[in-house]
Amino acid sequence: MMWTRSVSGLAGATAAAISILAAASAGPVAAQDATAPTAPDAAPAAAAPPANDLTERVAAVVNDDIISTYDLRQRIMLLVVTAGVQPTQENLPQLEREALRQLVDEHLEIQELRHQEKEQKFQIVANDKDIDKEIAQIARGNNMSAEQLLAQLSAAGVGSQTFRDQLRAEVSWRRWIQGRYGSRLRIGDDQVTAVQQRLNASATKAQYQIGEIFIDAARVGGEAAALNGANQLVAQLQQGAPFAAVARQFSASPTAASGGDAGWLTAGEMPSEVQEALDQMRSGQLSRPIPVRDGVYIVFLRDKRSGASATLVSLKQAAISLPTDASEAQVEAARAKLAALKGQIKNCGDIDAKAAKVEGVVAGDLGEAEIKDLAPDFRQAAETLQPNQVSDPIRTKVGLHLVAVCGKHQSGGQVASREQIEDRLYSQQLAMISKRYLRDLRNSATIETR
Repeated sequence: MMWTRSVSGLAGATAAAISILAAASAGPVAAQDATAPTAPDAAPAAAAPPANDLTERVAAVVNDDIISTYDLRQRIMLLVVTAGVQPTQENLPQLEREALRQLVDEHLEIQELRHQEKEQKFQIVANDKDIDKEIAQIARGNNMSAEQLLAQLSAAGVGSQTFRDQLRAEVSWRRWIQGRYGSRLRIGDDQVTAVQQRLNASATKAQYQIGEIFIDAARVGGEAAALNGANQLVAQLQQGAPFAAVARQFSASPTAASGGDAGWLTAGEMPSEVQEALDQMRSGQLSRPIPVRDGVYIVFLRDKRSGASATLVSLKQAAISLPTDASEAQVEAARAKLAALKGQIKNCGDIDAKAAKVEGVVAGDLGEAEIKDLAPDFRQAAETLQPNQVSDPIRTKVGLHLVAVCGKHQSGGQVASREQIEDRLYSQQLAMISKRYLRDLRNSATIETR
C-alpha cells in the first residue's frame, strides 16, 4: 500500500469518484448516491451507507458468498486511494473491473482457507491482532500511526472494514502458500549456476533498470480491453499517479508485489516488442502501452547502462613446489597428492584448512584479476570454472597447482550473488504456485456477476 498524497487531495479524488459512481449506477443505488453532498468533507458519509441498507444490490456471487454493490464501490474507493489514480468516466470501467476481480479472488482465497482450517484443525485465516500488526507496519512505512492511517482512509471515504478485509485475505493467503509450499521448494545449485552462467554470458550487453506493469489480456477480457486499460493507466501515470502504487494494484506480473520493480535486466530478457521500445527510450521515461502476445506492458525505464567490458575472477590456489627439472616420478607423486586433495575441497573456504593437513602443500590467495591478464596456464581454468569449482593439477615452471575460482563477475556491472539469485528463483516459483492455485479455485467455482 502507498500513501503519497495529502488527505485533502484524496478526499477530492474520492468525492469525484462518488459523483462518477452515482452517475454510472442504475436504479435505487443511483438515486441514493445522487442525493449525497459532493463536498470533500461530506465524502465519508456519501461513500459509507449502512451495511444493511435495502437499496444495496448484489454485484456478484462467489459460490455462496455475496459481493454487494456497496462492497464494490468501497473497493473502487480503496483503489483510488492506494493507486493514486484520478477517477474519470473513461477509467471507471477499468477500476470497477479490477475491484471486482480482487473481491472475487479474495472470496475464493478465504473460502479455501476456511475449508483448510476444517481439514487441518488449526487456524489459518489471520485474526484481528494479526491485521492490527499489519496496519501498524504499513503505517510506519508511511511515517504515521495506525490511527492516522485509518483516519486518512476514512477521510477518503473508505471504511476501515474494507481495508481490513483486503489485508486479511492478503496476509492469510501469503502465509498459507508460504507455509504449505515454501518448505518444499528446493532451488538447486545447478539452477543457480545456470542463471549465473547466463548472466555472465550476457553481461557485455546493454542493461536496463525497469519498472513494469503487465495487463493480462485473459484476466481483463481480451486484447482490446487490455490495451484500453493500459492507455487509461498511462494517462494516470502521466498525471502523477505513483508507478509503484499502480503496479501493485493493476499489474499481473509477479513483480507487482514489489511495485513493479524488475531490477536490472539484460538486453534480450524481455519480449522483443518491449526490447524495441527500451532501445528507443531515455532514462526516466515512461513507455506507451506495448502489446505483446498475452497482454500489454507499460515500462518505466529508471536507468540504462552499457555492458561490462571485462570478466574479473577471484582465485585461490594449493600448490606443491617443483623445479623445472623434477623427475617424472616426482611430478606424478605431486599430481596424485593434489588430486586427492581436490576431492576433499567443497568450496573456496575449505582450501586453507584442507591444504594445511597435507605435507608439502601450500595454500594462498591469488586475489582478483581480469581473466585476460592471467598467465596462460591459469587463464583456461578461470574461463571454464564456475565459483567454488577447483581445477585439476596444473603444471608450471615452479610446481603443480590446484586453482579454485572463488568469484567471477563482470567489471562495471552489478552482478547478483548466488544468494540473491536463489531468493529471486524462490520468489518466482512461490508466486507461480500461488497463481496456479488461485486459477484452479476460480475454474472450479461458481461465479455469477450481475
